[in-house]
Amino acid sequence: MAKKPSQAQGTIALNKKAKFEYQINERFEAGVELLGWEVKALRAGKAQLTDTYVLLKDGEAFLLGSNITPLPSASTHVLADPQRTRKLLLHKKELARLIGATSQKGQTCIPLALYWKGNRVKCEIALATGKKTHDKRAAIKERDWNRDKARVMKAHN
Repeated sequence: MAKKPSQAQGTIALNKKAKFEYQINERFEAGVELLGWEVKALRAGKAQLTDTYVLLKDGEAFLLGSNITPLPSASTHVLADPQRTRKLLLHKKELARLIGATSQKGQTCIPLALYWKGNRVKCEIALATGKKTHDKRAAIKERDWNRDKARVMKAHN
């Protein structure tokens, strides 16, 4: 009898706005405390990280504003709240680093991605500083230049 293949390491949801709005300084990997219906919904890819942020309170980290849409078949017996506050699981040293940086240096903590690592769901969070308008314009200009450069190279080959 053959072994069942493990869950592929894939991205569930990305926060694309985060890299545009913020300058990423340091990244962390955190586990996410989920309920059964949430895991089933994540396997179906029903998650969004837009307008999501990390709240650091009482020495713990929480994921606020993330939307996990419940599956109609999996959440029949539970009252499913799609925007429930979910606890992030981090080591004490990592939590201390996050709390220190956000309280002193004016940095913020934002989620970048939800992904599978083995059969567990992980959330990539980052310490970030907000970009100014001119920084955003520079990012747009660089992205457009890279796109044009790729077009020219493709036409040349």
